[in-house]
Amino acid sequence: MLEKLEALEKRFEDLSRLIGDPQVLADQSAYRTHVKAFSELEEIVGVYRDYRKTLKEIDETREMVRSGGAGDPSLLEMAREELATLEKARDGMEERLKVLLIPKDPNDDKNVILEVRAGTGGEEAALFAGEIFRMYTRYAEKRGWRVEVLDMSRADAGGLKEVIAAIEGKGAWSRLKYESGVHRVQRVPVTESAGRIHTSAVTVAVLPEAEEVEIKIDDKDIRIDRFCSSGPGGQSVNTTYSAVRLTHLPTGVVVSCQDEKSQHKNLAKAMRVLRSRLYDIAQQEQEKERAATRRGMVGSGDRSEKIRTYNFPQGRVTDHRIKVTIHQIQDFLEGGMDEMLEALITHYNAEKLKEEIKV
Repeated sequence: MLEKLEALEKRFEDLSRLIGDPQVLADQSAYRTHVKAFSELEEIVGVYRDYRKTLKEIDETREMVRSGGAGDPSLLEMAREELATLEKARDGMEERLKVLLIPKDPNDDKNVILEVRAGTGGEEAALFAGEIFRMYTRYAEKRGWRVEVLDMSRADAGGLKEVIAAIEGKGAWSRLKYESGVHRVQRVPVTESAGRIHTSAVTVAVLPEAEEVEIKIDDKDIRIDRFCSSGPGGQSVNTTYSAVRLTHLPTGVVVSCQDEKSQHKNLAKAMRVLRSRLYDIAQQEQEKERAATRRGMVGSGDRSEKIRTYNFPQGRVTDHRIKVTIHQIQDFLEGGMDEMLEALITHYNAEKLKEEIKV
């Protein structure tokens, strides 16, 4: 970690010289690039310099303690107190430096597109999909975020076949970005007369919402199909062609929306989803650690491809990626997710830090 910090300090000093170079000042584009890079390093270099100063003070104070305070008991006691204070400050700076070394996710402040789909398990999977969507809705409410349903398909016996929603609020992506994957439920379904425990699965995809300026979509690359919206069982719920299906021809990505009675509104909502899916694909291509396709992110919906299990008989929620179990399942499903989300964020930040220090 110290080698990485020393390299960053050297880069900071080089940038400081470049900013004052008349040739760089004459090139406004280069100047702005260097100033931006300089400002991004300013905090971590400042903390690192304070950290080094503190280490030096700790060595000097330890020497004072070893010498017995030059024979003065009161001076020795003061040195011991000062050493404890300095060591506490050092530990705090070390933790701060670890956080600052983690590369910032440019999407952290973005809104998200949440997609929840029933997987393996028939009616029980659809019922649980409804509960999972309600869980995220409750969590969003607790954080003061806004949830807008973009498209929803209800199952015949209740629950949801699929739902797509926008979650808007500060830090939505930073909190929910590790929720993508298969969520497995183990419980006795309401339709089970023999009391046997069944296992079902729901897929969740969380995508950062892309702005129009980030993803440009040519009209010629989109096929638009218009049709009558349908409800459970496939029956038509209106006689106008208000539902919209978009097909992005270059990628084959398909988005449907029939939640609104207005074709114009459905088209606008479908474009939001399409733009975010294309943005996610573009990011996966750019970032090697996210090289799997969106289909791979949520798997096929099979029970074995799980990231988390909700076990009702034991009253627990277990995240299999970080081996963390929470025993308040009902509170969790009511949106009490912060403990699990904090554990996930801490785990993945630690992994990113390891990779960053290796560089």
